[in-house]
Amino acid sequence: MNTTLSEIHERLADLEMRFAFQDDVITSLNPQVATQERHLIDIAEELRQLRHEVTQLRAALGHDIGDEPPPPHY
Repeated sequence: MNTTLSEIHERLADLEMRFAFQDDVITSLNPQVATQERHLIDIAEELRQLRHEVTQLRAALGHDIGDEPPPPHY
């Protein structure tokens, strides 16, 4: 393979440009990813609390899902 010095420089410059672009993208996405992770943690905690509340409400009402008859299509 005959690669000239100018072709090597051109390929190297292209790689440097791509690397700089990828670095900028990663830098801009990091805060967004952190925010998304925080939202997911908050949602998971809220879901856990809601499940707990529903369990308490069912117990307070004396409602057991096992006591319900099956739906009519069964």
